[in-house]
Amino acid sequence: MSTDQPRPGSGEPPENDPFRKKPQHPQEPPPDSGDPYGGAPQGPYGAPDPLAGMPPLAGRGRRLLARIIDGILIGVPVGLIMWFIVGGVDYPGTTDDSGKQTVVSGVTMLAYLIYEALMLTTRGQTVGKMAMKIRVAMLENGAIPTVQAGWVRAAVYTLPEIVPCCGPIFWLVNVLWCTWDKPYQQCLHDKAARTVVVSAA
Repeated sequence: MSTDQPRPGSGEPPENDPFRKKPQHPQEPPPDSGDPYGGAPQGPYGAPDPLAGMPPLAGRGRRLLARIIDGILIGVPVGLIMWFIVGGVDYPGTTDDSGKQTVVSGVTMLAYLIYEALMLTTRGQTVGKMAMKIRVAMLENGAIPTVQAGWVRAAVYTLPEIVPCCGPIFWLVNVLWCTWDKPYQQCLHDKAARTVVVSAA
């Protein structure tokens, strides 16, 4: 008897019958996406969720405290040094107190910009963020910010303050943006650099 014929009375079509249902095979697992966090579940609208596998987003309170620590760490010593340098010397256009304050503020701002950019691109954390156990990560893969991202993030946070009138308003809107931003709780400097702030522990 041919091997492709069914047993009598089995009610099954022959193996070579074109209408015979093909056996079902287990679904192949999806190929490795290269995600360092081990997978990419679907996010809104069917797009991969960038936060899949990352640590939880950092709380806004810890982010604020980290900024305060960094501001004190950089602002106090740089401000004191500059007041000693500028206070006893008359520079063109800075003979009054407001002019000297502008110089002190400008140098302090530049020091903070360099400090933050270097710390983020080498460690993903400033001293304040280390103390609060949070870190800055690239949104796409959770890595330490690239050189470009680190400098863009620091510049968007720091430099607008030098613009008269509008600068302080932009700075305030920037830092408050994370309070209503969904789903990544990003400030505007995070959006410019494509970063998020997550827990480090």
